[in-house]
Amino acid sequence: MSLSRFFILHVLHQHPLHGYEITKQVAGLTNGCCAPTEGSLYPVLKEFTDIGLVSLTTQIVSGRERKIYTLSNEGEKAYQVASKAWGEVADYILEAIKK
Repeated sequence: MSLSRFFILHVLHQHPLHGYEITKQVAGLTNGCCAPTEGSLYPVLKEFTDIGLVSLTTQIVSGRERKIYTLSNEGEKAYQVASKAWGEVADYILEAIKK
C-alpha cells in the first residue's frame, strides 16, 4: 500500500470526511508531501469503496451534495495491517539514515 493511500485510511480512521477535507488533513499531517491531488484522490476512494474498505453517504450542505467517506470494518482491519507494516518500514528507514 502506498504511503498516500495509508494516510487516506489514517484520516478516515479518525472520522468520516468529504474529499476536500481528506486532502487537507493528509496535507497537514505530512506537510504536503503525501497529499493526494483531486485527480488521484477520487479514483482511490472509488477503489476503496468498490472493495469495501470505505462506505459512502451523501449530505446536502448549503444546497450542494457532499459525499462523506467512512471507514468500514474491513477498512479498519486494512488500516491496522497497514499501520503495522508502515511502522516497521519507518523503523528500518530511521535505522538506515543513522548509518
